Amino acid sequence: MTTIETGASTVTGPSPVKGWLAVMAVTLGIFSLMTSELLPVGLLTPVGRALDVSEGTAGLMVTVPGLVAAVSAPLVTVAAGHIDRRIVLVVLIGLMGAANLASAFATSYTVVLVARFLIGVSVGGFWSIAGGIALRLVPARHVARATAVIFGGVETASVLGVPGGTLIGDLGGWRTAFAAVGILGLVSLACMLFLMPGVPAGRTVTFPALPQVFRGNAGVRVGIALTFLVITGHFLAYTFVRPVLQGDGVAESSISVLLLTFGVAGICGNFIAGALVTRHLRRCVTGISAVLTTAMVLLALAGTGAFSAGAVLVLWGLGYGAVPVTLQTWILDAAPDATEAATSLYVSAFNLSIALGALLGGFAVDGIGTTSVLWTGAALTALALSVAGAARRTRDHPAP
Repeated sequence: MTTIETGASTVTGPSPVKGWLAVMAVTLGIFSLMTSELLPVGLLTPVGRALDVSEGTAGLMVTVPGLVAAVSAPLVTVAAGHIDRRIVLVVLIGLMGAANLASAFATSYTVVLVARFLIGVSVGGFWSIAGGIALRLVPARHVARATAVIFGGVETASVLGVPGGTLIGDLGGWRTAFAAVGILGLVSLACMLFLMPGVPAGRTVTFPALPQVFRGNAGVRVGIALTFLVITGHFLAYTFVRPVLQGDGVAESSISVLLLTFGVAGICGNFIAGALVTRHLRRCVTGISAVLTTAMVLLALAGTGAFSAGAVLVLWGLGYGAVPVTLQTWILDAAPDATEAATSLYVSAFNLSIALGALLGGFAVDGIGTTSVLWTGAALTALALSVAGAARRTRDHPAP
């Protein structure tokens, strides 16, 4: 057995090797969850066509789990109490798998939305616990790298999950895509059961602790504001990237390849940020905001063609790929003694922003036009650049 003290928590595990196996199991779980949450991005058109709803209404498949995850993140964290974290994660990933299988057999859009509600519960609860679990699984010197690996699951979901699901949907129908993700969730459940050690609850989170962390920690407040602006701006545009690309003249058969390009760039962005974020946290945040803003503006102006769209999506993917690990590191850096409470607030803000972005994007697509989502998203990420800059100046020139 190895035991390592890390401030407020104790990392206990049978061995570093088994700790890294547990990290990989959690990564597969994150990959499954994020694939599940974002899968409708590539399937809005066929699902809407099959269930007789508009593309804007179909966007609720992203909005609903985002809203539910925003609420379930703090609720599950508090309700978990002293329960072993492995048990909590296994139950949540199993719920996600079952919900996706239900979606595969749904005969009405209402059933799909109910399943998406359950997925939101899984995403919020799982991420709020898993976001800081690297502290409990590996030695302190490996925490940053392990956190980057776990959040690499988010970007791998963009690489393999969303485009893979889109490809499966194009070849075998959208129901097959949902069924495949459901089975993947059950595989993730098995991996966590066999590879992950017991992770006893550390400091129990209570409801009063959540507003206390927010009110009493300026760094957490800035991190939540940045999360809201960056994620809302990104998903306002990215949720509707398929109709945006089609409107730019990109052939429907090329879209899964372009989403794959976006995802590959995202993985690169994730690990570039993982290497830089410990020493250059604020520069990473400002760089992300600038890159996302530039990419959305360029896509709005790029004109037609798969080549120009692909080049912009590489830039966009690099920027967004760095987001999860960078913002999670910001939160952990701001609240090292209250990681689960701060992470639950972060996950809540992250998923609320996904929902809000998808909802606003749906209104914009149905009421204004498809390209409007790019300009609106760029405005929000540009505002995040200002917030990050102001936070840096406050840090460099503290009030007397």
